[in-house]
Amino acid sequence: MKLLLIEDDERLAHWLAELLRAQDFVVDQVADGAAADRLLRQGRYDVVLLDLNLPLLSGKGVLRRIRARQDAVAVIVLTATASLDQKVDCLEIGADDYLVKPIELRELVARIHALVRRQMPGKANHIACGDLRYDLRTRQFELAGAALALPPRERTLLEALALHMGQAVSRQALQDSLFGLEDEASADAIDLYLHRLRKRLEASSATIITLRGVGWLLRLREA
Repeated sequence: MKLLLIEDDERLAHWLAELLRAQDFVVDQVADGAAADRLLRQGRYDVVLLDLNLPLLSGKGVLRRIRARQDAVAVIVLTATASLDQKVDCLEIGADDYLVKPIELRELVARIHALVRRQMPGKANHIACGDLRYDLRTRQFELAGAALALPPRERTLLEALALHMGQAVSRQALQDSLFGLEDEASADAIDLYLHRLRKRLEASSATIITLRGVGWLLRLREA
């Protein structure tokens, strides 16, 4: 799951980004609104964590631009301002949630999971594809009722496919999900992780299929 952290306090941004990465999120961070707007136009994120008092373009300005181009990305405002008027204004502009600093990591992670769950059909805590099951709260997979232990990158890739089950996910979208701005992605990384996942799912009723020229799809294996 990939997050964009937009925060101009360097120490706070570094601390929060490292804590979120320790929770196995892929995190990009930027310190001004203009840079954030460019990244949001170019890439794909699951959740945006948005400070309001930003240089070059305010947090509200970033939020207005997100919604003006009909981008449905989930946005959590993180601010030191506890004003009810400010909170109402942000929610009316298009924020999905509003948290007042100092941030408690457990609450922030729970709210991120809740926002992702809202985008799922039925708003369920689990996604199932045959005997493959994904828990949105723990971000863990089970296969035939047993925990499926996966290295972080493989789990992130399978998570991206599960969160968009029924839809083809392009190579670029998978690459965006797996790698942050500071990561170096080799050209064959996606193919390598897909190959490993297919091996792990050989005995499963779920499989990953290739749609040539389009991307990859998680679905039930044909009889």
